[in-house]
Amino acid sequence: MTEVDATKQQSHDDAHDVKITPFVAFKYVASICLLIFSIVIVVALIFTGNTRVSAETNPWVALIVMTLAVVWLSMIEGQQASLVGLPPVDPDLYKDSHPITYKNAALAFRGDNLDRYLMGRQFMVLLVVFVINQCGNPLDPKVDVLGLPDGVKLVFLDIGLGMIVFTCILGQLTTQVNASHCMIDFINNYFALFTLYTAMAVEFSGVMHSSYLIQNVLSMVSGKPIQSNEEPKSGFTFIFFWGRVLMSLAILGFCLAVTLSALFNGQTQMAVKYPNVPNGVSVFLFFFFMAIVGMLEGMQIAFFAVAKLPAEERGNSFFAKKTCDLLFKGNGENLPGFMIGRQLTVVFSFFLVASITGLNITPGEGENIFGVSDGAQAFLNYGFQGAVITTILASITWQLAASAFPMAFLNNPVTYILLCIALFLEWTGLCAGAWVLARLMKKATKIQYDEVYVGTPEERIANGRADKEFGDDVGHLAGGGFVGHACGSHDALDGPIKSKDAIDAAA
Repeated sequence: MTEVDATKQQSHDDAHDVKITPFVAFKYVASICLLIFSIVIVVALIFTGNTRVSAETNPWVALIVMTLAVVWLSMIEGQQASLVGLPPVDPDLYKDSHPITYKNAALAFRGDNLDRYLMGRQFMVLLVVFVINQCGNPLDPKVDVLGLPDGVKLVFLDIGLGMIVFTCILGQLTTQVNASHCMIDFINNYFALFTLYTAMAVEFSGVMHSSYLIQNVLSMVSGKPIQSNEEPKSGFTFIFFWGRVLMSLAILGFCLAVTLSALFNGQTQMAVKYPNVPNGVSVFLFFFFMAIVGMLEGMQIAFFAVAKLPAEERGNSFFAKKTCDLLFKGNGENLPGFMIGRQLTVVFSFFLVASITGLNITPGEGENIFGVSDGAQAFLNYGFQGAVITTILASITWQLAASAFPMAFLNNPVTYILLCIALFLEWTGLCAGAWVLARLMKKATKIQYDEVYVGTPEERIANGRADKEFGDDVGHLAGGGFVGHACGSHDALDGPIKSKDAIDAAA
């Protein structure tokens, strides 16, 4: 590396560095210590044989499966940041230097494939989180683990803080932080390409296709047409598409029937772990935490939609003003904080829904739900039907609704309450260690900031390679808030973010 290149690289590093204050340093250290303790206590739990996978196989299988699940989750989450941030950039700028990244882009950006990828990956995230839950969630919260007090076991194992912390830090935030700034390097590997093909295959299977029906209904209600890069479906393509929609509706209906029947009859893990909780309360908690997930999924879409608007167009209601004042305080400094706190809250809700939907029916004893075979019952016991329900009804539907009606979310008092909770969780620094691990990962893998390869947005404009305009978000999955943040610039995980007010003021 020449002296000029080294100086340029240092300037890129400086642009992304966070100022280290004593409080920030304390949060980094405390978060890393919390992460280490969480890993130790969850692994110790697994080797007591007190999780479903370790009990039905053996602890080593549970540990290996959980580790692989976290590693794959890290790619799924990081790849999203890359693929939703790269579409505006001319692919010829990285075609020769990053051939596998170009292969990823060529597939993902063809027609409406990016929407298909986002829908497939959403289900993959839920599925992987449910697998992690089955590997590391205690069957009996009273079993001894390292001689720890009951209060510690309650917080870290029963409530699940241990799994939440290491899943958020290792499986999500660390790679999101790097991929949001190193989009081009991050997916320049066949692991990313395999993950992309898997997400596309999941979408093609049709399991999630009922979401498209919801998409069309919301489009009609809002009066906003769905923007597509493909010709309207006709002939066999039309029949095949709507046939999968009907199949998806049938699968969703079956999953709901299984889950609700088990909840009302006390045949889930809730009845085992908390026998004093009435079945009706379990049903309420199931829908309550799905609603929390839905609100948080919708809020991120609504927040990034209104960030593009002038302050006077962000609503006049009391809670819309309160929400925007808090969210866009200063130079939008609370928007990145919300994204982190939201991640914690969503993962917490995912784990709770996974625990609630896991069945407790022993195959072969004549109590199989709806008389299914013993093999089918053993599969249903893992609760993956909850992943289908949560993906469609608690994630995709609310994202699509927020893209069509962002102001409805801003006017909701629950939005303001959840924003405050998310900002408080981020302030605690529970996941602050992700930035430390991201820096270590960046150095170890030698990935570079995108500016090194394609320049900043301003440099691309000066060189006659300006980015394409971002498309309309209405009726689309917005990629977890990463879309709209230019390659080689700041984004949702490297605040503060310039809101429309700050941009207008600087103009």
